[in-house]
Amino acid sequence: MSLAQRIQQHFADSIATKQAALAALAQPIERAIDILADALANDRKVLACGNGGSAADAQHFAAELVGRFERERPELPAISLATDSSILTAVANDYSYEQIFAKQVRALGRSGDVLLAISTSGNSANVIAAIDAAREREMTVIALTGKDGGRIGAMLEPHDVSLCVPADRTARIQETHLLVIHCLCDGIDYTLLGE
Repeated sequence: MSLAQRIQQHFADSIATKQAALAALAQPIERAIDILADALANDRKVLACGNGGSAADAQHFAAELVGRFERERPELPAISLATDSSILTAVANDYSYEQIFAKQVRALGRSGDVLLAISTSGNSANVIAAIDAAREREMTVIALTGKDGGRIGAMLEPHDVSLCVPADRTARIQETHLLVIHCLCDGIDYTLLGE
């Protein structure tokens, strides 16, 4: 396979993954938007977490809410739990890496808040611990996963939302997670502000 063919294959695979995700996730994304918009309209906040590329996605999502997505609107309360290097390193050093998000959820999360938990495999131990902490705080969980949803998919409750990308390759899952995040941001704006 030539380099040009490899590039074409990446595009084709990405398109196919997004089409499969649309069929599987349109209704769950709509439900997630309703939950997020309702929380934000009622003075609640969104906490987001993930590792690596998923940490970048958590930060991206929080930035779109605090700043703006595509149009001007009042700031919306969202915090990425993957960005404070002092908290992350202190908790990892003094407790364990598994607790880096959970301790922040316990400190910042309140009943009615939402946790956006991002893990391409669905098996990230520190994201699972964050979900457990969110349960303690009576928060709703929206999980962005891939593959078969992993342990995270299996632990979600009926009031939570599973956004599991139907793909096995991390790159395809992450590309689709970004699209889903943009759908969430657009949907929040549309729900809160209308056209």
